[in-house]
Amino acid sequence: MLTSNALANVLAQAAPAAGGEGALMGMLPILLMFVILYFLMIRPQMKRQKEHKNLVAALAKGDEVVTAGGILGKVVQVNDTYISLEVAREGERAVEVLVQKTAVQTVLPKGTIKAL
Repeated sequence: MLTSNALANVLAQAAPAAGGEGALMGMLPILLMFVILYFLMIRPQMKRQKEHKNLVAALAKGDEVVTAGGILGKVVQVNDTYISLEVAREGERAVEVLVQKTAVQTVLPKGTIKAL
């Protein structure tokens, strides 16, 4: 049989262990929220950034693109950071616009501009 003094010692030793589990259980919902946030928001955004980087790196002369501003054009020249887009043609004269490569949102299939 345990005396009251021995019982007090046992309870005192058991209390910190229960408190450590309680702190871990209290942090579990926050950790779970960060895991869900990572898989629902951060990871897909990183995937889109990687796809856009590959799209911009693969730009070549003759590609038909749409920019972030909605300009539709054909790539005439590609530099390190800029591309030259032909947006209109009047006879022998072509209207060209200089655009940052990162402004390109979509590469269209060949012949899309003539179909419009």
